[in-house]
Amino acid sequence: MTEPLDATKADPFAGAPTFSMRNRLERAAFAFVWLLLASWTPPPLRRWRLWILRRFGAQLASTANVYGSARIWLPRNLTMAPHSTLGPGVQCYCMAPIRIGCHVVVSQRAHLCCGTHDILDARFQLRVRPIEIGDDAWICAETFVGPGVKVGAGAVLAARAATFIDLDDWTVYRGNPATAVKARQQFQRTR
Repeated sequence: MTEPLDATKADPFAGAPTFSMRNRLERAAFAFVWLLLASWTPPPLRRWRLWILRRFGAQLASTANVYGSARIWLPRNLTMAPHSTLGPGVQCYCMAPIRIGCHVVVSQRAHLCCGTHDILDARFQLRVRPIEIGDDAWICAETFVGPGVKVGAGAVLAARAATFIDLDDWTVYRGNPATAVKARQQFQRTR
C-alpha cells in the first residue's frame, strides 16, 4: 500500500511533499508513458493498455478492460478481476489499493477516490484508505466512491450518486449521500 510520508514531518502548508520522491517519480513516469503510448488508443487495443499497466505493477486479469481515457494515479495499487471494466474518463485515484471484482463495470467519468484529509488536524494531513468493489457491481456514470468504501456484490451506485459508506450486496443506491432505494434481483453467473 502507498503510504504518505511521516505525518509528523510533512506539512503541506509549508510546501512539504506528502509522498516520497520515489513515489512521485514513479507516478510521473507512468503518466508520461500512458500519455504517449495509451491515452489515445482506441478501445480494441485493450491488451496493449493492460500490458503497459502491468509494467507499472497493476494486477489485472487478461479479460479486464481499461479505456485509454481512464486516469490511474498509481497502477501498482490497482487490482482488477476477470471481465471488469474501467470506462472512459474514469478517475482511479488509487493512493491506497483499489480491488475490483469480477464482472464489474465502472462507467464513464466515475471517480474512485482513496484519499481525504484530516479536517481536525491543523496541518490537514492526508489520510488514505482502500476501496473494494464486489463481483457484479455497477458503479454508474459520474459517481463518487470515497475512501474506505466497500461496495457489495451486485450493488449498483446510480448515476451521479456519491457514497462514503459501505454499500450492501444486491442493493441499488442513488443520491448524495447515497441511500438505498431498492433491492436488485440476484443472479448466478456461470463462470
